[in-house]
Amino acid sequence: MKRQICVVTGTRAEYGLLRWLMEEIREAPGLELQIIATGMHLSPEFGLTYLEIEKDGFSIDRKVEMLLSSDTPSGVAKSMGLGLIGFGDALQQLQPDIMLVLGDRFELFSAVAAAMVARIPVAHLHGGESTEGAFDEAIRHSITKMSHLHFVAAEEYRKRVIQLGEHPERVFLVGGLGIDNIKKLELLDRPELETALEFKLGAKNLLVTFHPVTLEKESSAMQMTELLAALEKLKDTHLIFTMPNADTDSRILIGMIDQFVVKHPGARSYTSLGQLKYLSCIRHVDGVVGNSSSGLLEVPSFAKGTINIGDRQRGRLKTKSVIDCDPEQKSIAAALRKLYSKEFLLELETVQNPYGEGGASKKIVKILRDYPLESILKKPFHNLDP
Repeated sequence: MKRQICVVTGTRAEYGLLRWLMEEIREAPGLELQIIATGMHLSPEFGLTYLEIEKDGFSIDRKVEMLLSSDTPSGVAKSMGLGLIGFGDALQQLQPDIMLVLGDRFELFSAVAAAMVARIPVAHLHGGESTEGAFDEAIRHSITKMSHLHFVAAEEYRKRVIQLGEHPERVFLVGGLGIDNIKKLELLDRPELETALEFKLGAKNLLVTFHPVTLEKESSAMQMTELLAALEKLKDTHLIFTMPNADTDSRILIGMIDQFVVKHPGARSYTSLGQLKYLSCIRHVDGVVGNSSSGLLEVPSFAKGTINIGDRQRGRLKTKSVIDCDPEQKSIAAALRKLYSKEFLLELETVQNPYGEGGASKKIVKILRDYPLESILKKPFHNLDP
């Protein structure tokens, strides 16, 4: 009898990381793939990106509607409650052997909590990481404690998961999943990308992705104001904006980006680029600006610079291609100057991605197929030696 692996995905970015792993699971002897789509995937406002999953040839077994049309703290909390109800029903119907989740989104917290009470083992990808400027930090570590198998991207993260009390024999260092995407996708050349975007690239180009900052003192809107003020002063530079995730205050940021793009013909915004266009953009732009994890996890593989604004990604492992700056116009402007400096461009030639060289998907599938599940739900707290 095949072991059923239920993959839960709620955002376009997370699905982009999961795609090749899902294909490996689907093709692996002895495994059967189940898919639950939720969150932003099912929202017209965020591009109905579940259609991209189906376009890639996957069948979605269940859709869990949970995302309210509200980005207030109350709205997000209510969405989590709806998710818990929906996942409870979906898991009762699907009865998977293992649930597989990636990262730290609030949608996944609901999914994993439902799996815990349903006595379904959870495999967690990209645990042990740290993002001190967002409540994702607490959600990620909470998911770790409700999970039974852990697939981490770096040795530092493996140690942190063990520090949280997880047994070393259940924590596997496999590297970053995003690198598999970069190696396997046939990226678009510049004319193909311009056609796909319906946007002409300029002499200089930047990709901008800025998400809400849920734990920082300054509001997301204030930080976006500072970022747009710095970008507005750039000359001969075209800007490609990807819209933020469905987090607290995301709609305010979307409105600000829309207003900026209307006033600047050299700027264009996209609700959802998908992995092919997103990674192709990284290939052809001069750098990435914002506070997205992809600037630290994936962009270094292209030997491109990342301007990392504020504390949203503070605590993550990063390489010298990442330029940290404060969420203030003056600091962002200085980072932009450094991005184009000769000294920095020379440094990029020797950049290595700290998240490995790829191959994570195959390693994960082998463990999902072979790891014994008897008594896996009962896990003693692993104490560190004094």
